[in-house]
Amino acid sequence: MKLSQFKFDLPESLIAHNPVENRDEARLMVLDKKTGAIEHKIFKDVLGYFEEKDVMILNNTKVFPARLYGNKEKTGATIEVFLLRELNRELRLWDVLVDPARKIRVGNKLYFGDDDLLVAEVVDNTTSRGRTIRFLFDGTNEEFRRNIEILGETPLPKYIKRKATAEDKERYQTIFAKNEGAVAAPTAGLHFSRELMKRLELKGVDFAEITLHVGLGTFRSVEVEDLTKHKMDSEQYIIEQKDADIVNKAILEKRRVCAVGTTSMRSIESAVSAGKELKAANDWTSKFIFPPYDFSIANCMITNFHTPESTLLMMVAAFGGYENVMKAYEVAVKEKYRFYSYGDAMLII
Repeated sequence: MKLSQFKFDLPESLIAHNPVENRDEARLMVLDKKTGAIEHKIFKDVLGYFEEKDVMILNNTKVFPARLYGNKEKTGATIEVFLLRELNRELRLWDVLVDPARKIRVGNKLYFGDDDLLVAEVVDNTTSRGRTIRFLFDGTNEEFRRNIEILGETPLPKYIKRKATAEDKERYQTIFAKNEGAVAAPTAGLHFSRELMKRLELKGVDFAEITLHVGLGTFRSVEVEDLTKHKMDSEQYIIEQKDADIVNKAILEKRRVCAVGTTSMRSIESAVSAGKELKAANDWTSKFIFPPYDFSIANCMITNFHTPESTLLMMVAAFGGYENVMKAYEVAVKEKYRFYSYGDAMLII
């Protein structure tokens, strides 16, 4: 398929800049992928679509406060440093993005916080905005992480043009987040409240957890018309045997197996055995899913509403059917559903 087939008009007013008051009260569009039929619900109504022994696959990655503001040595210029990936824990080496990048060269030192709580040195240029930096810190890893927590901001997407707040620290994180490493939230999971999780549990729905540490590459724009030529950035994912067993039992019993979010879907589709079962894994995936694609594990999906020409929209169209999904997005715009990270949800059954 071509990039231009995923264009649609998205009014700026429909991009959500704040979460709804209660996590489970975002709107929910339900799409039947066999018939194309659409229902309009509230997210907590998802309870009515699942039965005992059905399985939901959740991404338990935890967002860390990846956006730091420091000052360049000598000039004192303010520099934004976005932590992407820890390369070496002992050496405190990190892959980062810097802004403005033209001011930052190898050998420059950056100072963070009052009394220079952290100091970093630029050791390599990786891309036009990318750098490798080394934090010059002699304390323990726990002390280093504590300083990052003190200095860092919740890494809200750039389109949200406001400072991150204390509310964002809680709301831009799923309630089941536990394994730190993501620089963006697995946003479909943001709709689950503790009360809804409890109600699903009481109904007998099983949960399997995977970990995929979401990187900025998930949101990188596609710049080629021929989708076969687009390359995804690699992201680390982990699937434990006990969770694979939960999923495989549900597949065997022909239950509903629901991938919560594109990151969960990407992980499970990257760990399929020859017998079309989910296998345990600790690996990296650069899998790019777009139509046509034959899914092996999940028969149901929860996702947010994504932006035009995004790889996320392409995956959803592969799962729900291109015509169905593009029609559903037309309806979503007309009905003023909210898009993107803090936006509304879609259940595809």
